[in-house]
Amino acid sequence: MAEPQGEPAKYLARLSEWADSHLTLIRNISTGMAIAGVILFAKSIKLTTKFTSALDIPVEFIEKNVKLRGRLCHITEKGLEVEHVPISLPFLSSLQRKWQSNGVLLIRLAGVELTPNAMVWLQEELKPAQMMWFQLLGREDLVLDCLILVNKGRFFSVCLNEEILRQGLGKTIRIEGLHHDSPLYWKLHKRLLQAELKALKKNKGIWKEESYFEKLRDHISNNKFVQKLKQFANWLRIHI
Repeated sequence: MAEPQGEPAKYLARLSEWADSHLTLIRNISTGMAIAGVILFAKSIKLTTKFTSALDIPVEFIEKNVKLRGRLCHITEKGLEVEHVPISLPFLSSLQRKWQSNGVLLIRLAGVELTPNAMVWLQEELKPAQMMWFQLLGREDLVLDCLILVNKGRFFSVCLNEEILRQGLGKTIRIEGLHHDSPLYWKLHKRLLQAELKALKKNKGIWKEESYFEKLRDHISNNKFVQKLKQFANWLRIHI
């Protein structure tokens, strides 16, 4: 003969029956709480935040040299204007776009002094709206000093800072934003110097040696006697 159930057992049985009949609702609530937790966590560490100004980027991101993703907008003399593309949550991508504001980041190629021909090369090599990764190294007012990586094919990426030096389109300079005595500074500075050395060995770009005829032409044009002859010829042209 079964013993009569106590009050706690009855409540537990009723709760179990209710849970069984509302299993879908409970699962939805659990899923919703999990999603909310992911969103709050992502926002707390700014994974899903779109940065529209260099000043918006947390100091911790720059100190830890975080890599961010972006889309190229314009190539200017001051640097590359890039739209930051934050991490997208698949189930909230449309909602994320509503939160995000418009604006671009001005990015400078760290450790490289560009020549005018470098601007032409960048415009030829980079596609409009091309995706790229930029590693934060330093910040000066509204400008970010970064290493910039672009994909070349499916499995290959190129560092623009190094590639410009390999083409002889720039010179290695101090990497702004990094401490001069830090291991990372010397690691990156060594890579840039090695890229510049390759251009020097191959006589590329600014390291290209003048030919004998080019040197002779420059020597003649700079000769004082030749310059006086040109001045005399110009005087005759004006007065005759």
